[in-house]
Amino acid sequence: MSDTKSKKRVGVIRGGEREHYASSIKRGGEVILNIVDNLGDKYKVVDILIDKDYIWHVNGVPTNPGDLVYKVDIVWNTSHPSFSNILDSLSIPNISVSTFSSVLSSSREMLRKHMQGIGVDMPRSIVLPFYQEDFDGPRDKYAVKKAKEVFEKFGSPWIVKSFTPDANMAIHLAKTFPELVNAIEDGVNHGKSILVEEFITGKVASVHSVPGFRKDLPAPRLRGQEAGELYVFPIDSTHGNFSSSEKDKLSKYTKDLHKHIGAKHYLRTDFVMTPRGKVYLLSIDSTPDLRSDSHFSKICESVGAKVHHVVDHILEQAL
Repeated sequence: MSDTKSKKRVGVIRGGEREHYASSIKRGGEVILNIVDNLGDKYKVVDILIDKDYIWHVNGVPTNPGDLVYKVDIVWNTSHPSFSNILDSLSIPNISVSTFSSVLSSSREMLRKHMQGIGVDMPRSIVLPFYQEDFDGPRDKYAVKKAKEVFEKFGSPWIVKSFTPDANMAIHLAKTFPELVNAIEDGVNHGKSILVEEFITGKVASVHSVPGFRKDLPAPRLRGQEAGELYVFPIDSTHGNFSSSEKDKLSKYTKDLHKHIGAKHYLRTDFVMTPRGKVYLLSIDSTPDLRSDSHFSKICESVGAKVHHVVDHILEQAL
């Protein structure tokens, strides 16, 4: 076992921004657990919690962010990317979603415009901000009013879900107007902003890409990138039997997208391909799902790797 003093100290930031507070707490916990369980001989975890009043805590003790230079060697930020600006000012290496990627994830219209630049469409959608009585009027009429707005923009079927991750709210497939009303009502009951999206029929694929991973395997370089390679994991066929040419097509779109948005450490891209071969982008995510039962974990195993191998690689690259 390695001497404690020789271990790199990895700070994990979680909490912070209120809208994503719960999801950050969860994801930060997953990073901590993965490192402790699998990489404990190499790294020592330092838990950095930013509470809802934006007070920083290190292992439960309130602290000044400037003191982190004495407590960590690198930080994995699972909260808002703005906190990485503080780390940059302190010259602390850090892993974080870029501000640009964060903006694209939260603005589907902006993401749609950028995807047009690489020839990928997105399903039509509308975001319904969380219900506010003073602004939206009577509560009992809200769902019907918003369902009419959606219906006037695009027809059924619709996918209705929380705009931000929420395991407590179901994902609805609404085929009729009453089902759309009920789905929106569910979102209102959860106090969430709601994403209503056109449902595209086709084969779905989640494609994972990590710069510089598996250097022993062939990995096409990003166009214009001088150093490092982008490794695109095999495209899973469990949700549709993709041909070799279709997989090549999705892989190319993934590489173009990864470069286009400047993803630094990891990107998951969700596509749907229609029976006629048209590709739509469903979503992007710049933070890997480290759970042992996740899709990413299964894809890692398909190439003889484990999730913690990717975690170690990301940390090494950032250091």
